[in-house]
Amino acid sequence: MNRRRRVRAAITVVCALSVLTSPALLNQAYATPASPASPASPTSPSDPPVAPRPFDRSLPPGADGKSSGAEDSKLEAIRRKIDGLYGEATSATDAYNLAEERADNQSAELVRLASEIVNGQVRIDKLKRQAGAAARAQYRAGGLPPEAQLLLTDDPQLFLDGAGRVQRGQKATKDLLGQMTKAQDDLTAYTKKAGAEWTKLEASRVKQANAKKKINQRIKAAKKIEAGLEKEERDRLLMLEQQDAAKAQAAWLGSGALKDINGGASAQGKKAIAYATAQIGKPYVWGAEGPSSFDCSGLTSEAWRAAGKVIPRTSQEQWRLLPRIPVSQMRPGDLVIYHQDASHVGMYVGDGSIVHAPRPGRQVTLTGAGSMLILGVVRPDK
Repeated sequence: MNRRRRVRAAITVVCALSVLTSPALLNQAYATPASPASPASPTSPSDPPVAPRPFDRSLPPGADGKSSGAEDSKLEAIRRKIDGLYGEATSATDAYNLAEERADNQSAELVRLASEIVNGQVRIDKLKRQAGAAARAQYRAGGLPPEAQLLLTDDPQLFLDGAGRVQRGQKATKDLLGQMTKAQDDLTAYTKKAGAEWTKLEASRVKQANAKKKINQRIKAAKKIEAGLEKEERDRLLMLEQQDAAKAQAAWLGSGALKDINGGASAQGKKAIAYATAQIGKPYVWGAEGPSSFDCSGLTSEAWRAAGKVIPRTSQEQWRLLPRIPVSQMRPGDLVIYHQDASHVGMYVGDGSIVHAPRPGRQVTLTGAGSMLILGVVRPDK
C-alpha cells in the first residue's frame, strides 16, 4: 500500500475512534541534464555497483560555442523561461513531499493517540465498576462505614482484625480514587494532543494542495511553451542545454575540484549506487519514489533505503539533517545538493559524475556533478 493509501486508512481509523470517545475531537482539531544513458546490463540492488560511464567532458556535437545570432538569443530567452518554470515546480515538489511526509507522521500519531484514548476510557470504566462494587458491598453491610462497624464489636480479636481491614480498605479506596484521577487526566491530555495533531494534519494537507496546484501550473506552462516550438527549435534548445551543462562541468573540472577527490565508496554506498544507476532511463515524475519513476530526492532516498539506511525524503531535509562533507572529501555514494534553496539532489558516482532525476520531461541519467550550482555535499552513512 502506498503512502497515500496509508494516510487515507489512518485518517479513517482516527475518525472512527474519535467518534467513539470524543465527538468534539474533529472540531479541535523543486539540471540541465546530459542525454539519457542506459546501463550496459541490468542491475539490481543486490548486484555489485556498475562502473558508471564517465561523463563526456567535451561539448555536444555541433556545439562549438558559436551562436547563430538572433535565433539563439530568442531560444536562450525561451530556455531561461522554461528552466524558471521547472525550477519553481521542483521547489514546490520539495514542499509537497515534505508536507506529505509530515502528514504520514501525523496520521500515524493520531492513530496511536486514538488507541490511547480508547484504552483510557476502558480503564476508567473498569475503575468505576470497582468503585461501584465497593459501594454495593458497604450497602449490604447495613450502610455503616467500616469504622462504625469496628466500634460496635466487643471481641478484641475481631477489633484488631477489623482495624487491619479498615486500613487496607482505606488504602484501596485512596488508590482507586488516585487511579481514576490519573486515568481521567491522561484521557484529557490524549484528547487535547489528538486535537493538536489533527490541526497539524489539516495544515499539511493545505500545504500539499497548494504545492500540487503550483507544480501543475508551472509544468503546464512550461510544456505549453515547448509545444509551441518547431522540432528544429526544440532540438536546438536541447543542444543549448547540453552545451551550457558541458561548459559548467568543464569550468568545475578546470577549477581542480577533482584533484583531491579520491575516496572510495563505503559498503552501503556501493549498494546505494547500484540501486540508483539501475534506475537510469526511468522517467522523472514529481512526488514519485519508484519503482517505475522518480523525482530527484525520491531517487536518492530510495537508493539509500535499498542500502539499508533511511534518510529524509526531500532534498532540503537531506541538506538540513544529514552530515555535511567538504566537496574536496566527496566520495561515491554521497549526495550533492544543488541551488541556493537546496531544491535538487543527485548521487555522486565517481569520475566527476552524478546520477539524478533532472526534471519533468527527462529521465534518470548520468551528468557532470559540476553542471549545476553546487550548494554542498552530505553523507548519509557518516
